[in-house]
Amino acid sequence: MAAAAATSPARAAAWAFAAATCVKLLLVPTYRSTDFDVHRYWLALTHALPARRWYTDASSQWTLDYPPFFAYFSRLLALPAPLVDASLVSLPVPDAPPSFAYLLYLRLTVAFSDLLLLLSSVLLLATDALTRRRRRPFLSLALVLWSPALLAVDHVHFQYNGFLMGLLLLSLHFLEQGRDLAGGVVFAALLCSKHLFLVAAPVYFVYLFRHYCCGRGVVRGLGRLVLMGAGVAAVFAAAFVPFLYYGQMQQLFNRLFPFGRGLCHAYWAPNFWVFYILLDKILAFLLRRLGFNIQIPEASFTGGLVGNSSPFAVLPKVTPITTFFLVILAMSPCLMKAFSKPQPRHIIRWVSYATTCGFMFGWHVHEKASLHFTIPLALIAMDSLEDAKHYFVLSIVSCYSLFPLLFENQEYPIKVMLLLTYATLMWVGFSSHFAAKSPQEGKKVNESGGVVRKNSFIGWISFSYLLGIVAIELWSQVFHHYVFGSRFPFLPLIMVSLYCGVGMMYSWMWQLAWIVRH
Repeated sequence: MAAAAATSPARAAAWAFAAATCVKLLLVPTYRSTDFDVHRYWLALTHALPARRWYTDASSQWTLDYPPFFAYFSRLLALPAPLVDASLVSLPVPDAPPSFAYLLYLRLTVAFSDLLLLLSSVLLLATDALTRRRRRPFLSLALVLWSPALLAVDHVHFQYNGFLMGLLLLSLHFLEQGRDLAGGVVFAALLCSKHLFLVAAPVYFVYLFRHYCCGRGVVRGLGRLVLMGAGVAAVFAAAFVPFLYYGQMQQLFNRLFPFGRGLCHAYWAPNFWVFYILLDKILAFLLRRLGFNIQIPEASFTGGLVGNSSPFAVLPKVTPITTFFLVILAMSPCLMKAFSKPQPRHIIRWVSYATTCGFMFGWHVHEKASLHFTIPLALIAMDSLEDAKHYFVLSIVSCYSLFPLLFENQEYPIKVMLLLTYATLMWVGFSSHFAAKSPQEGKKVNESGGVVRKNSFIGWISFSYLLGIVAIELWSQVFHHYVFGSRFPFLPLIMVSLYCGVGMMYSWMWQLAWIVRH
């Protein structure tokens, strides 16, 4: 680690990326989810059919439900595909299992698209004269490129989050550098690639309006507002005007925002709604025991199913508009900070907090969405001891919450080793980094309840909580079967969601407290 840090940033980054790529190649033959079939179909769809049929084709259950820029991205990835295997881009997609060349090509497209993540991370590592920030440590880059959650979701489960996070980090790099127009345009491109990043749009709007447009005189400020609006509008026009011309905007909108899917995903993301659902179940049970006539909905969350409505027995039904207002309310302290004192050095924190709010209170949140804030927070995890302690807990909780995605036995050692390796990297890296601080800083840290010994940088509460994860895993893998047999198969998943939800709530409150204090 020290040798890598001593070399030039470019060489160190290349070494870290090469090491990550070797791991990705080893993961090629592992389990792949239905998302593999989804992206496999989208490659064939965008290659074999004209654009006017992309959002109307219903010949497969894997309909295209990402914005147009991602469809163009799939089209680009499909161009060399016939040279590898013609069936990669043929419709209908063959029912037979893919050949190894077929599988390798799709896996390599994910690894190749991670180059954008590498580029953005390297740019964010560099010295920033505008914010007077020194070069970030090499470990910050390693925490991004070696994220076990990203490796599991993209290179086992199968998605392209590395490419999308690369766009987000590139936008944040431009904002940190004071190049607000470029940052806004890149963020618009990100929204046209994956609309779930819309949750960060309020922070972007407020920050760019105050930092880029205001305080420069009426005429110049208005000119900048028009320029920013024109740049963003040009990006959205490039994405959506063709489909507006085809008269498919309503169809496209319905694909992007399927509100009928319900409040929660089949596997509950560890957010606020886990506690809301369980409170409803507890209240229903207690009221029925007291003699009240409580009707239990047929579509039960405990069965892991989600219908077209939220099946609550006692508590009020939650609607998409309710979650929207909750997200904005939770985000409001950050928006006020961005409006009152827009500072480029805080933009990563503000955007991370906004995506955390979306994860905690949003509608039909996927557990994989935790990547939207854990990856950016990795870059600032070494800004202070408190940041390191927060990220250490958050990253472990986020990764563990994704364990149910890789449910086959042969992948179990992989996900455990990825998490343990990453935790060890953080422990050694953070301990070494902060042990090298001045004695005065160490004294202050000790007085605040932080570092007690040179080899220990987290308090007993955090340590006890993380030990609880071990207990949850032992119950799920060993004791549940002996106690309940085949009954209550969804109970281990509920326990994981609930316990990780505690850690996610802690992270949200920690970030909120930091923003309020600063």
